[in-house]
Amino acid sequence: MSEFTHFDQHGRAKMVDISDKTDTTRVAIAQSSIEVNQEIYEAIVEGTNKKGDVLSVAQIAGIMGAKQTANVIPMCHPLSLSGVQVSFDWEKGNDSYVLLIKAEVKTKGSTGVEIEALTAASITALTVYDMCKAVDKGMIIGPTFLLEKTGGKSGDFKRKNT
Repeated sequence: MSEFTHFDQHGRAKMVDISDKTDTTRVAIAQSSIEVNQEIYEAIVEGTNKKGDVLSVAQIAGIMGAKQTANVIPMCHPLSLSGVQVSFDWEKGNDSYVLLIKAEVKTKGSTGVEIEALTAASITALTVYDMCKAVDKGMIIGPTFLLEKTGGKSGDFKRKNT
């Protein structure tokens, strides 16, 4: 197990110094999901939700979330993102529908964008919940996880069995 790097010699929190790290192209893809009932599914795909176009609003919220990650995750470095893309796919469950959310974040810099991708996916799912909660508060968010990442000192990562 690697050593924790966010603590100083006194055991207090610190932001890691990345000034000596090499700039590389870095990409991270995260996934989240939200399980909804048939009424919500139909309102989303037919565009009849009273609050508007759920997927468009959620997509914009996810992009904004990625850009604001350093403001809500204390030890995250503010990054200049090169690109953020949020995409959707539906799966049919037994008595429900699952909206799969993928968030891909890119940068060229000295630290990775895994947290930005995870934040984008999470904020997207939360926005879907917010826009549909008047219909049913029983929606289930998650799981949320990193699918893959490239670039940086630690090398590439690709989740197995997704």
